[in-house]
Amino acid sequence: MDVEGLVEQVVSGLGFELVDFETSPKGRLMRVFIDSERGVTVDDCATVSNQLTRVFEVENVDYDRLEVSSPGLDRPLKKTADFERFAGDEVQVRLRMPIGN
Repeated sequence: MDVEGLVEQVVSGLGFELVDFETSPKGRLMRVFIDSERGVTVDDCATVSNQLTRVFEVENVDYDRLEVSSPGLDRPLKKTADFERFAGDEVQVRLRMPIGN
């Protein structure tokens, strides 16, 4: 089962953007980062969490803990649309390997 696809469908159906989805190595912890043009409130996170919990129960998704939050100030840019949306803004870049030499 494509859990990330399922999460994306639920999140977008509620009017939010799925910014990032992380799982622990054994899939016991799921972290869902959501955003919207108007920002994200605690109530928004609770709404998404409650809906995901119901969907996971119906779809028999096995997990121990679900965390839903906004991406905060350190929002990762992953999709082409992210780069287009934030074009002209200052970003911090972290590299895994040095460039050049």
